[in-house]
Amino acid sequence: MSEDKHILSILVDNQPGVLSRIAGLFSGRGYNIESLCVAETIDPAVSRITMVTMGHAQIIEQIKKQLFKLINVIKVHDLTTEKSIQRELILIKVYAKSEHRAEILRIVDIFRAKIVDVGPDHYTIEVTGTEDKLDAIITLLKPMGIKNIARSGRIALLRDSKQ
Repeated sequence: MSEDKHILSILVDNQPGVLSRIAGLFSGRGYNIESLCVAETIDPAVSRITMVTMGHAQIIEQIKKQLFKLINVIKVHDLTTEKSIQRELILIKVYAKSEHRAEILRIVDIFRAKIVDVGPDHYTIEVTGTEDKLDAIITLLKPMGIKNIARSGRIALLRDSKQ
């Protein structure tokens, strides 16, 4: 049985300490959180936590049951096998030597990315998309020299009206 990535969408009461309790549930049981995004929903009393973790299906089921036991958890969905829209944001600061600038601009155009900052020796590029798309642009920019990367972690919504 292999461990797979799972994307959990957790609706919670927007109150202090909720995220800490959820993170504590994971760390207390030795589960790793690969990425985590939290933000208020359209209802200011509710937040959505989008979390990526690894585990066997039965471990993920146990995690979901334990999450439901927490007082401030409203809903938990495992989006891994559901039809969902998933995106991630990344900022990449890349060295922009004069001989590489045209190539960097071509890559930015191909990936429908944006240059959001220009310095004397660098460009900062903003890209949104799937994990595969972001990994692909990183691979193409590595030969130019990447100075720094910041990734948002994955966010996701079901395609239907369950959430």
